[in-house]
Amino acid sequence: MTASPADPSADPVRKEPVAARTARAGRSSAAAFFNEPLAPVIAAVGVVILVVLAIEFSRSAGLVAALWGAGGLAVVVWLRNARGPMYDLCFGSLIAVGVLVGEFLAGNPTSLAIMFTAANMIEIVGAVLLARRFAPSLNLSSVEGTGRFLLSAAVLAPIPAGLFTSAFLSVLNGADFAYSFGTWWLGHAMGIAVIGAFGLAVTRRNLAMIARPMKLLETVLLLALLTAVSTAIFSRLSLPLGFVVLPILLVIAVRLRVLGLTAALLIVTILAVGGSMAGFGPYAVRFQGADRALMAQMLVLLGYLPVLLVASLLEERDRLADRARAGQARAERASEAKSRLLANVAHEVKSPVGGIIGIGELWQTGQLGPITPIQAEMAEMLVKTARQVEALSHDLLDVARAESGAVKVELRPTDVRGVMEDVRRAVALRPESRDLKLELVCLGDGLVALADSQRLAQVVANLASNAVKYGASGGSIVFRASRVDHVVRIEIIDKGPGLSADKQAQLFEPFNRLGLERTTVEGHGIGLALAKRLTELQGGTIGVISQTGEGATFWIELPAA
Repeated sequence: MTASPADPSADPVRKEPVAARTARAGRSSAAAFFNEPLAPVIAAVGVVILVVLAIEFSRSAGLVAALWGAGGLAVVVWLRNARGPMYDLCFGSLIAVGVLVGEFLAGNPTSLAIMFTAANMIEIVGAVLLARRFAPSLNLSSVEGTGRFLLSAAVLAPIPAGLFTSAFLSVLNGADFAYSFGTWWLGHAMGIAVIGAFGLAVTRRNLAMIARPMKLLETVLLLALLTAVSTAIFSRLSLPLGFVVLPILLVIAVRLRVLGLTAALLIVTILAVGGSMAGFGPYAVRFQGADRALMAQMLVLLGYLPVLLVASLLEERDRLADRARAGQARAERASEAKSRLLANVAHEVKSPVGGIIGIGELWQTGQLGPITPIQAEMAEMLVKTARQVEALSHDLLDVARAESGAVKVELRPTDVRGVMEDVRRAVALRPESRDLKLELVCLGDGLVALADSQRLAQVVANLASNAVKYGASGGSIVFRASRVDHVVRIEIIDKGPGLSADKQAQLFEPFNRLGLERTTVEGHGIGLALAKRLTELQGGTIGVISQTGEGATFWIELPAA
């Protein structure tokens, strides 16, 4: 007796309920938090230290600190280590405790400590949620990824917390709302943007790039130069060298990309804001108190931080260039494999086709015994078809050789008039050309091109064959040669139906017959592609001029000898 499918216990593939799956995921994320607590604990300790330092040394607008890194540290560690809802809950709780402890250690009363902790958690949670929603890849190696992270986590997330804090301080202590909000938003946005970006930029790939000995030396020298210049500007020296910082940042962006630039921004931010608050630097004379910090914050956010987009753009370009090189390598390997396949197929086809042609000719001439008129006609068809296959195998072999670079050309002065006359006579002997007028026009003297005579004749013959096939309805084909400056131009002109612009774009692609596969016109779409490749091997160019209903002019231009 088998169990009923309605019985969940009897169906091993029945999915567990959503609530059960959610609970199991929550338990696993909570287990991950407690089994690997190193990152959360280090983040919490770092938050405590940064809170104390910010409150002790960077308060500039009443009770609001101008340089706030705790939020940026918490956001980046949270984003890089999140593993589920329970992990988020545990991590958020630990960060909240860290902020609260830091507030108490800095000497804030209980009401202010609780208020600032709540505001910071509103900001941190908001930054994490917005970054997950609008910048889920957390990828700073593209302009879009960097812009999304900065806009969502750094620009938007501090606004609600800043409004809440400023309103609270205004009501409780009579603090200036605008100053409090401006200092809060600028300081916290700067902290998330600078520390958060630096934390996201610290990846194995970026570290491996900088870890190379010469690159590491270059990194140390550039960051040391930036530190020295920034110290000279925002210390007691107060040297008027502010214009030097931006070029140094641009050089760091070009040479060290995102990781080096985010480290540089971190250095500049600390020195600029800290020095300005201490009364040093370009803002010490013109501004007082919180205004100095506000100006330094605006300098970093509006003057220096946009360079991060330059570094992201360069890194994105590097990544796309690597992909392009990899794609080109794959395409070259595929092309080589295709060329080998074409060459092998052509070789395999030539031998049996040659035997078929020989037997067909013996049969057609009666050397294998008496034949009837019908048998003679069939033998003629057999030989004709076999010769078409033989010609195709030769073309395939030529295409494979040309694409693989195996075709060798000997460039020497070549009489273009003679080559074109030989091709015209050969074309005139074909049965399909008996009703066509083939005209040769040579304009001027000096029609001597630097070319391979055999390959040039092959190219002109392919173009003439194409004109006979598709332009025979016009009744005539013109072979024209002329010289313009240092170029000899060869033109094959037909009066056929012409070509539309979209068909001209596909004309020289191998095996592309432009939709004429089902017509009575014979061909395999190889001749023009081969003509293009052989022309390029001789240092020339090839093209077509045509309009629908007005015929076509295929042209070749070769350097004059």
